[in-house]
Amino acid sequence: MDAVFKALADPSRRRLLDRLRERNGQTLRELCAGLDMARQSVSKHLAVLEAAELVTTVWQGREKLHYLNAAPVNAIAERWISRFDRGRAHALADLKRALEQPPMDSKTFVYATYIRTTPERLWQALTDPAFTDRYWGVSFRTDWTEGSPMVWDESGATTADPEQIVLAYEPHRRLSYTWHTFSPQWAKANGISEEQRAQLAAEARSQVTFNLEPQGELVKLTVTHDFDPEGTLYSMCSQGWPVVLSSLKSLLETGEPLPDSRRAAQDN
Repeated sequence: MDAVFKALADPSRRRLLDRLRERNGQTLRELCAGLDMARQSVSKHLAVLEAAELVTTVWQGREKLHYLNAAPVNAIAERWISRFDRGRAHALADLKRALEQPPMDSKTFVYATYIRTTPERLWQALTDPAFTDRYWGVSFRTDWTEGSPMVWDESGATTADPEQIVLAYEPHRRLSYTWHTFSPQWAKANGISEEQRAQLAAEARSQVTFNLEPQGELVKLTVTHDFDPEGTLYSMCSQGWPVVLSSLKSLLETGEPLPDSRRAAQDN
């Protein structure tokens, strides 16, 4: 956590984070535009932010895109905000964001976390229904072949659809699939109104990708979820993912998921 506080202490680095908050997923050239800083200085500041895990990068073709990463801030909140105060803190933070922040142009959610485990164990946790149900409350039925359908079981509801498929399956390295179908059964099981369900169902189908990178005794897990830029699903899932991934980390490192994590993830 010392690296996080050190990174945030510099006003230039906070300004870069603000730029990413305004529009996530920018290249170095885009971040330099309009700043009274040399390209080399911006690059050095980004390196500090990336070392503190406040920024994570994703290659898109030949471009390196920079994204805000909520994992370190989430860890600070977990350490110093008790579960009794968390709801009030979240409510105040949500109000502050609603009043002060412009909407983000990018509808790509990126979250990177480091887990003390092996790629094989983490891969099992992402694909084995017995694992996913423990920390997520979701289980999958699929043969994990690229192009194969996926059946989701969640909150007593089963969802299946021809477009609900596996996109990439590279064991211990990369997993990608389209997000589930918003069926009436799913909405009823999760307390979603028909109006909201219909709105979600009308959006372009999103997709999620998990990238695993061994880092000594740790594995860096980067989750990228691409959404319909005009849709509302982003705001729901971007709140739920940190809960799911924190619980996954807890399960692999301690043997137990976070308490009430399944309910919290489903509420979002």
